[in-house]
Amino acid sequence: MRSDEGPVTNTTAPDLERASLAELVQRLTEQTTLLARQEVALAKAEVSQKGKQLGIGVGAFGAAGVVGLYALGALVAAAILALATAVAGWVAALIVAVVLALVAGVMALVGKKRVQRGSPPVPERAIDSTKHDIEAAKTAAKEGRHG
Repeated sequence: MRSDEGPVTNTTAPDLERASLAELVQRLTEQTTLLARQEVALAKAEVSQKGKQLGIGVGAFGAAGVVGLYALGALVAAAILALATAVAGWVAALIVAVVLALVAGVMALVGKKRVQRGSPPVPERAIDSTKHDIEAAKTAAKEGRHG
């Protein structure tokens, strides 16, 4: 009586003493298989649960980004309206747009420099040395054939 989803059955000592080697091997195989199936089922359940949590977390980050973008838009509108009390509305909007463009430009330059720093270095000396070694091997091979 084997259940693919039930617990591994505990066999009593007298049953094991009377069992033949073939029966013992069969029981071991069955119990090992059952245990492996149960472990795989447990692992699947854990991965599924963690995957759901990860999905919820990513969704929350995405929603936070959208709401943050709306908040930034509201702050830009507030800056334009505040500046509009001193100058015409279109001038206030133009000033805020220029300031935002300058900030974006500075951020782009900083990002470009960081990307360039993070690019993998080219091992120029190693490449030159390897090219030299290849040429030396070619030369030695030619001289060996003709000499």
